[in-house]
Amino acid sequence: MKIGILGVGYIGKTLSQKLGAAGHDVKVANSRGPETIDTEVLATGAHAASAAEAVKDVDVVILSIPLSRLPEVAALITTVPADTVVIDTSNYYPARDSTIEAIEAGQVESLWSAEQLRRPIVKAWNAIGSGSLAGKGTPVRTAGRIAIPVAADNDRERAVGMALVEDTGFDGFDAGRLAESWRQQPGAPAYCTDLTSEEMPAALAAAESARLPKRRDLAVAAFTERVGDGKTNPDSEFGVRVSRALFM
Repeated sequence: MKIGILGVGYIGKTLSQKLGAAGHDVKVANSRGPETIDTEVLATGAHAASAAEAVKDVDVVILSIPLSRLPEVAALITTVPADTVVIDTSNYYPARDSTIEAIEAGQVESLWSAEQLRRPIVKAWNAIGSGSLAGKGTPVRTAGRIAIPVAADNDRERAVGMALVEDTGFDGFDAGRLAESWRQQPGAPAYCTDLTSEEMPAALAAAESARLPKRRDLAVAAFTERVGDGKTNPDSEFGVRVSRALFM
């Protein structure tokens, strides 16, 4: 498939590498220009591009930028044809994104994102830590393979998202419609806990929306204390241990 990725942070970088290695035609862009993209991001065949070039003539656009920046790319996304699948990987973290009143009032993050972008989206790769995404992918049918929930209102688009998750080394788990995607938001039992497809249904069902923000913020405090700078992600094993202890 032809894929354009906006953002080359922890998640975008790994998606560029994994999807390029899987044989997809990948273009990647950041906010500073193609000449600033590290060669490591392009190591498996992805091509550096401007943001406008990255979303042109592609089958899939993946947004791997902070949630608060989605409104900044909305005008660009409106140029993308209606049959192009748009996948959002972001999560809401108030300390980074500033307060978003609609989400604080209970709006599902994915629905807020779709509202800003003014088009349907797929939610994928938001519920796995960057370390696990980079280092824990395994071949199909490997015992204990980690699952990643994928939500969308359109069945075809959800299937595309699940197939691409499979190409990154994880089971794509059908998490249903966007209205239910709060079950894979930060603080939920399915969030960054590295569960299998067999474990995922119970985790999604166990989510309690009112408890997610407090649990999310407790995890942020634990990670910040561990790492210190508030920007560096913790190693995957520590991240999973904390997430399981607080979210499950």
